Parts: sequence; C-alpha cells; structure tokens
Amino acid sequence: MLRRRPELGSTTVALSFALFLVFMTVVTVYIFWAKVWWFPPAITNFGHEIDDQFTRTFVITGIVFVAAQFGLALAIFKFRDRGQKATYFEGHNTMEIVWTLATVVLFVGLGLYARNAWAEVHFMGAAPGALPIEITAQQFAWNFRYAGPDGKFGREKPELVSASTGNPVGLDSTDPASKDDIVSPVIAVPANREIELIIRSQDVTHSFYVRELRLKQDAVPGMEIHMHFNATEPGNYEIACAELCGLGHYRMHSMLTVMSEPDFEKWMKDQEAANQ
Repeated sequence: MLRRRPELGSTTVALSFALFLVFMTVVTVYIFWAKVWWFPPAITNFGHEIDDQFTRTFVITGIVFVAAQFGLALAIFKFRDRGQKATYFEGHNTMEIVWTLATVVLFVGLGLYARNAWAEVHFMGAAPGALPIEITAQQFAWNFRYAGPDGKFGREKPELVSASTGNPVGLDSTDPASKDDIVSPVIAVPANREIELIIRSQDVTHSFYVRELRLKQDAVPGMEIHMHFNATEPGNYEIACAELCGLGHYRMHSMLTVMSEPDFEKWMKDQEAANQ
C-alpha cells in the first residue's frame, strides 16, 4: 500500500497561499500605479501639492507593503509544516527597535515635507484683494453669502434665522450694509482669483469638502474658520458634507461653479437683481 508523503499536501497549500499573496500584491500595485480608481484632476496649486504628497506617501508605503507581502509569502513557504516539531522564540529586540525607529522617521519626515502646503491653507491669510465668501452650514443645507456692491457683510442675528421666510442666515434688515448682501444655495467664483472662505455652522459640526480643490474643513458651531483657494479650471464641482451630521446628511450637497471673470460679474448682477 502506497503512503502519501506527509509534507506533500503542506507544500501544495503553502505554495498556493504564497503564490496567491504574490499575485494579490502585484494586482494591488498595478491598480494604484495605473490609477484605475483615482482622484479627479486638481484645480488649485495647493491641490497639486497635496497630490504630490499623496503620491510620495504611496510610493514609500508601497515599497514597505510589497516587501512585507513578499516576505510573508517567502516565510509561508519556507517554514511550512514538514512534520517537524514546532519551535518557539521571543523575537529580535534589535530589529523591533530598528523598524519602529524607521517608522517614526518616515512618519515625521512625511509630515515635515508637507508642512508648507498645510500652512499655506490653514495658517497663512488670503492674498490682498481676495473675494470674501461666507459659508453657513446647517442641517441639511449650505448657504453662501456675498458682501454685495458695498463690499461689507451686513449684521446677522441668530433670532432672525428663518429659512422658511427666506432668511436662512439671519440678516438684520435694519443694518444698511445687509441690504445688498447676496445669499445663495450655490457658490460661484471667478477663475484665477483668490477666494477667502469664512466657514461657520448654525447647529452641529459639518464639513465643507470639494475634492477637486483638495480642500476639506470642518464647520464648527461657535467658530469662524478662514481658508482660501485660487481655482484655475472653470467648471462645475460638487460640494459635499464630509461629516456625519444627522439623518439628512446624505442630501447635504451643493455646487461650486468656477467661471471667467466676465461671467462671474454677470452672475453677480443677476443675483443682485433677484435679491431686490
């Protein structure tokens, strides 16, 4: 009677699993390298910096990922069950210290490399002459306020907030500066001009996110947060709330339209006429 060698089945399973790991690693790397599912093109210089940092991070972590998966595949095959007695060891303290320090260096290094792009949006003010736009988030809508021809935002009062009567941000009609303010459920901006955003929330935490801008900022109740951008490509871009803000979160979106300066001036005039 022929007896099957006990290590044959183990070799087949180990080899199959090792090859599967190698195959999945190659497929994963290809998907990222070919950008099968990827971001839409960035429309700001800041966005290109973010993309560069993202690619840099993926290359570094990708090398580590490939090395780890290939190492795992090799270990599965090399140390497969051959009927031998299992052994136990504590590990290698020196190697653990080395790879922990390497991880810290990579993590901190990538953070330092990205500090300029981060500071540009979060800590540096908008350029002189920037167009200010106030963003007010509420469950479950966005409202965008322009200062109007006088260039001044009018006074607001929380007790005057009433979306049902057409005053979603609480404009005080007794303030002359508020009479020409424009409030819109969508936002339009001129291309190649600095835009300053003043982000607020009326109720809970929301998050203003436009993927093409590579810009995401929470709208926090009680805070007025300033950010800025300069969009270079005309077009229509979706605004999403990237913070779970309640049962109607799924429908809290709007549109950003980037247009030429003449088209923007016409759009503003149309809004002023509709506001009278």
